Amino acid sequence: MTAVEPNDDVPGLPRRPVTLADIAREAGTSASTASRALSGRGYVSPVARDRLLAVAERLGYVPNASARTLKQKTSRVVGVVVSDLGNQFYARLAAGIEQALREAGYQMMLLGDNSEADEELAAARTFVAMRAPGVIMTPVGGDATRLLAAQGVAVVEVDRQLADVPCDSVVIDNEGGARTATAHLLEHGHRRIGLLVVETDWTSDAGRLRGYRAAHAGAGVEVDERLILRIPFHDPTAEERIGRLLDEGAPTALFAANNLLAEQAWNVLRRRRLLLPGEISLVGFDDVPWMAMVEPGITVVSQPTVEMGMRAAELLLRRVEQPLSAPQLACLQPELVVRGSSGPPPPGF
Repeated sequence: MTAVEPNDDVPGLPRRPVTLADIAREAGTSASTASRALSGRGYVSPVARDRLLAVAERLGYVPNASARTLKQKTSRVVGVVVSDLGNQFYARLAAGIEQALREAGYQMMLLGDNSEADEELAAARTFVAMRAPGVIMTPVGGDATRLLAAQGVAVVEVDRQLADVPCDSVVIDNEGGARTATAHLLEHGHRRIGLLVVETDWTSDAGRLRGYRAAHAGAGVEVDERLILRIPFHDPTAEERIGRLLDEGAPTALFAANNLLAEQAWNVLRRRRLLLPGEISLVGFDDVPWMAMVEPGITVVSQPTVEMGMRAAELLLRRVEQPLSAPQLACLQPELVVRGSSGPPPPGF
């Protein structure tokens, strides 16, 4: 038997992958025997199996996942589509998803859609082509979910619910979290609370706006609509608009309805050298590391983000195993973490 070196091809050309045929030839067996030995399915004598495994290890064999997917008509890779890969919220969400999938023997492929419906739809088409058994997404629009459902791909919506196709979903109590945060400021005596919220019709943002209004109603305080600042995604003028709100609306507190808006508000307040909470209070939504690192720390509505990801993965795996089961909604509870950035309004307000 002549030894082969399947990776030593023509100098200057890319080295080709090791194949089952290479391993079988090197070990002196048939390709079908090599396939059974490496897949663990079917009988192979212990001597032949050990020899084939040793050859595969020495040659650096990696199974062809595409070929396996074609044969089995599905893959062990679950798609995940999120709105903003640069946002730490989505990083923690993905960490929870990956942990639960890994424990179940699945892998995750993560794509960002930049909060654009067309990019979300393109990501969905990618996962259909890959024969992914399911996709977890923070939905931007309904088209992607409809496409996936029509192709028999399981879908779990996380953080928000948008699609008109019934599917499993994991959300938090956005209205309750925002109501608690706003009530915290009202209880300190604030009556002019500016709300910074993303300009969308997503259930997450709509819920946080409802919570802000509900807290005012519960305290018998009328909402000044001029204090509600709706900011589009990726608005380059966001900090400038926050500055105008401070100048024209004279709020004594700001409630930022996500972590990016909280960071932009904090940047504006720092540049203006406004003291927290002596001159103005700040409360955010979604606890990220920098909020506990600055002085004073930022009071924030903390989301169980990693748990959200794990629950989404668990619902998806359940859907793959039980495709005809009724859709489930998991609603998790946020928690107000009080730090030094919130307190009573300045004297005279």
